[in-house]
Amino acid sequence: MQTQTIEFIRPIKPQTSNKITPERWSVPAVEELFKLPFSDLMFRAQQIHREHFDPNAVQLSTLLSIKTGGCSEDCGYCPQSAFHDAGVENRKMLEVGEVVKAAKAAQEAGADRFCMGAAWREPSKEDMEAVVEMVKAVRGLGMETCATLGMLNDEQTEQLRVAGLDYYNHNLDTSPEFYGDIISTRDYQDRLDTLDRVRNAGMHVCSGGIVGMGENLTQRAGLVAQLANMNPYPESVPINNLVKVEGTPLADTADLDPLDFVRTIAVARITMPTARVRLSAGRQQMSDAVQALCFLAGANSIFYGDQLLTTGNPDVERDRALMDKLGMYPFAEKNH
Repeated sequence: MQTQTIEFIRPIKPQTSNKITPERWSVPAVEELFKLPFSDLMFRAQQIHREHFDPNAVQLSTLLSIKTGGCSEDCGYCPQSAFHDAGVENRKMLEVGEVVKAAKAAQEAGADRFCMGAAWREPSKEDMEAVVEMVKAVRGLGMETCATLGMLNDEQTEQLRVAGLDYYNHNLDTSPEFYGDIISTRDYQDRLDTLDRVRNAGMHVCSGGIVGMGENLTQRAGLVAQLANMNPYPESVPINNLVKVEGTPLADTADLDPLDFVRTIAVARITMPTARVRLSAGRQQMSDAVQALCFLAGANSIFYGDQLLTTGNPDVERDRALMDKLGMYPFAEKNH
């Protein structure tokens, strides 16, 4: 019986002089990855995953909303937007002591990275003073720190660097071509500029996007290509599956096929081999089987804890049971 030889899609390499540049992925090349037979795509992603990571270790991050609701952005998916009536109560920023208490609880439950998120377009001077103290306090616990605070200017970026922030999260959300269908209050370039500031300051970049917002395959490939072509690409890449919330413009969007989400994880792994690819929002609606496929496709980080900002997340007991079932373990436990 003849066997079929699979010719995998290779990334396009630009013409270079003496300067070393990363492999560049065109949108058509990324789209071709999405179109591979499922088993071939998974096999390739798993091979690449094993080249760079322990395939059974998962990094656990906990996300806390330090300031909730009333955001002046109009992101179509977000229940915290002041433009939408999604039943989210506006709450002032938490005190530093409250944040430290939550971080300690997350650490005791097994998390090694603590992420702090605030619902605003960009932080004020007073906001930054409080966030800096939070970063210092959480870092003092021995945890990795991450913050998502919207757009940053040069001064704010430097403040976070001096405070010892490890990661800054600023998602691209979707491809440049589809972005205007989701958000009108901030340009795509604004997001790229903030990420450039973070990178230039020497902090790690956490950036990903949301799938299932009604984008087509080319637009989904465009998001991955945009991330993979950063120089360097993000160290942490959260992939979110849209959580539909009543009162937001995307509440009635058709569900994304679970296997299309798994494909997105696999393509992210292939195009960004050394990044931590994180299963983020939408896990609560996923079966154990779908999550297992995502880990097989190269996901090796999850948000851990029963709340993601204002949306639900699997509880710690369910995640521990799933990891036990799959023979997986927290990255921190394996390395300490």
